[in-house]
Amino acid sequence: MAQKIKKNQVVALIVAAGTGSRFGGRAPKQYTVFSGKTVLEHTVSAFLSHPLVDAVKVVIHKDYAKIYEKNVGHLPLLKPVKGGKSRQDSVRLGLESCDAKQTKYVLIHDAARPFIDKETITRVIKKLASAKAVIPTLSCTDTIKEVTAGKVTRTLKREALVSVQTPQGFHFKDILAAHKKLKGKDLPDDAAVAELSGITVAVVEGSVANQKITTQADRKRLMEYETRIGSGYDVHAFTSGKYVTICGVKVPHTQGLEGHSDADVGLHALVDALLGAVGENDIGFHFPPSDKKWKGADSKTFVEHAAKLVAKKSGSIVNVDITIIGESPRVSPYRDAMRNRVAKLLKLPTSRVNVKATTTEKLGFLGRREGLAAEAVVAVKLPVNED
Repeated sequence: MAQKIKKNQVVALIVAAGTGSRFGGRAPKQYTVFSGKTVLEHTVSAFLSHPLVDAVKVVIHKDYAKIYEKNVGHLPLLKPVKGGKSRQDSVRLGLESCDAKQTKYVLIHDAARPFIDKETITRVIKKLASAKAVIPTLSCTDTIKEVTAGKVTRTLKREALVSVQTPQGFHFKDILAAHKKLKGKDLPDDAAVAELSGITVAVVEGSVANQKITTQADRKRLMEYETRIGSGYDVHAFTSGKYVTICGVKVPHTQGLEGHSDADVGLHALVDALLGAVGENDIGFHFPPSDKKWKGADSKTFVEHAAKLVAKKSGSIVNVDITIIGESPRVSPYRDAMRNRVAKLLKLPTSRVNVKATTTEKLGFLGRREGLAAEAVVAVKLPVNED
């Protein structure tokens, strides 16, 4: 949806032409999703909703034009422009695509800063009334040291140091001329371009929330999570034998359990609970009893597979609660060993794993000692909108 240009407008130029090499995701960081929107949509929306910003233009990578249209093409933005080989090239191309006769001020902002707030934008724009260039900054609270070849060479005075953010504001004609003059240089930001061109750069207060998303670790800290619950149930009939396997622990008994694998009711119920929490069908789907491959298999293989599916969806297991149901054998003497085994398989603290037992008060097939059953409930923390 194209937006008409008004005279004497403030244009926000959003730089989204990077490929996210440090980010390491399947898509560039500006197109990853959190809270139901892409990073880029969050960013441009902050400027579109600002009363002092008249138009917003995005500089995009040539290979991601379709992704751009899919994610933000519905927003009232100026026509995007394709960037260059470096950030500095991309900004210059973005500036050159603006209407020089009708653009008075430009705010240059990193697409990977989706938490830019209204107040910071306002401070930058208002300061442009008395300054040719304005950048938002934060005071350094940490001690800053200069390091060479892995050794500290000196400690800098943090009182004179600031960290710099975007949007960086400029008088449009001045910063356009500066970028053309310094074309091909590899400078860290647009303020540096202004400085080398003799433009004095003023500062205003930035925002702690206005952090840049650079790595996957940054993204994980910003993601919203929800807790999903999964439940599982398993039952096996008694057969001849001298022990039963429950939660990976061999428990002496007058009978064994009949099953295609090791008939571990505790772990089988756990696997179904994990699969249910992440919407991945059930144990029979992943390990069909018709497949001879799983004959006599150790159920730890099933648990490890289910745990990998949870991790694949960026999930983490919060806690596990397993209930063994039957008249015999007695579980309590082996309960701690079972908890430790499950905790080890899931790489969880033992405090997050509970194993308990109950009977059916001699009712039904379990009460008649015909078999053993188990129920499992798990809580899994998963990113919102990561299906």
